[in-house]
Amino acid sequence: MSLKLKTATLGCKVNQYETELVREGLLNAGYQDAQDRQPADLCVVNTCTVTAEGDAKSRQVIRKLARGNPQARIVVMGCYATRAPAELWRLPGVVEVVTDKRELPDLLGRFGVVEMPRGVSGLSDRHRAYVKVQDGCLLNCSFCIIPQVRPHMVSRPPHEILAEVQGLVERGYREIVLTGIHLGHYGVDFNKRLPKRRWTRLSHLVDRLAELPGDFRLRLSSIEATEVTHELIAVMANHAGRVCPHLHVSMQSGSDAVLRRMRRRWGSRRYVDRCQMFRQRLDQAAITTDIIVGFPGETEDDFGATCRVAREVGFSKIHIFPFSARRGTPAAEMPGQLPKSVKQQRARHLAEVEAELRDDYFRGLLGRRLQVLVEGTSRRDAESLTGTSCRYAPVDLPAGTATAGEFVTVTAASTAHGRIRGQEGERRAQ
Repeated sequence: MSLKLKTATLGCKVNQYETELVREGLLNAGYQDAQDRQPADLCVVNTCTVTAEGDAKSRQVIRKLARGNPQARIVVMGCYATRAPAELWRLPGVVEVVTDKRELPDLLGRFGVVEMPRGVSGLSDRHRAYVKVQDGCLLNCSFCIIPQVRPHMVSRPPHEILAEVQGLVERGYREIVLTGIHLGHYGVDFNKRLPKRRWTRLSHLVDRLAELPGDFRLRLSSIEATEVTHELIAVMANHAGRVCPHLHVSMQSGSDAVLRRMRRRWGSRRYVDRCQMFRQRLDQAAITTDIIVGFPGETEDDFGATCRVAREVGFSKIHIFPFSARRGTPAAEMPGQLPKSVKQQRARHLAEVEAELRDDYFRGLLGRRLQVLVEGTSRRDAESLTGTSCRYAPVDLPAGTATAGEFVTVTAASTAHGRIRGQEGERRAQ
């Protein structure tokens, strides 16, 4: 009888991809996914350590798996495993803690895996797939622990990524999201000691992927402002029907004083200039971002600058994070730590700004035709379908317009409750 497997993932898209890679390796070795209440023989937990809350959730998941699968061997991997392996070894059921992902092939060999897959064949989401193209970050922002746990800059060979994406498209995935720990540094490790004219950049990879056959679209995950280059924008504009007109450009703050304490690589003016350059080349492009509120020493004037820059850019979505001191980072020891009440108040105010900007952006799309990937029945209305537009706007549309996994072109008719209502338009077959 085949051994049963359960996996659990905390954290980012890269973690989701890496868990799937391990899962497929184990399935190829003869394991089978355990069903809902079926006990597993092996559990793999991919942890997150971005915040202390991520650590706590990782421990909770491990303890829950140990209780529900008392005979299981538990393997723990991910960023928390790299940062504090001793803490995880003490948890029930844990038999392996992977402190360096480069050890995974040897470790999984002890569980019967002869060869690690070179890519994934799918994910739990039936229509959207994440493809990891790069790992590692060297930026050392003062609030972030990730460069300590993922310090090795590694880019995957283009031919390997092209083959993986082609396979995913052939298996019916309609949106491919390129992801990495520092996506904009794709190719940096290839370029050492090469003349600049021979460098490999993210723009080159996107250009080659956009030329692949099939009915699919590409989306880029988070990128830094300095990596929104003329070359990348030109590729996105040249493949406007294939590459989503959307970038997630991490800002973190609109105050130059705060950005310096964060050890970010640009000031607010440069950030705005890059966003405007992107908007000028692409039609109604969407820009989303991350912002930390209540960073140590952030004054009311600093926070006001963040709100002003957010309005100047015109974000369609802001991920808002009240500052959480991460042990082991310089920001955790900085003077001027703000009380929780101040951080919460600023988060609420920024959420109001975000709602205003989102509604403004969505109203600007009214009357426009939007390509929507249909994802299923709306939770808000059983008589409607829901999906995501190429511009990353959530869209509701009439039931019967299409089925999950199809592209449909709809006209944006109205907006309410942070969503767009679409009218039936041109349907594209799978």
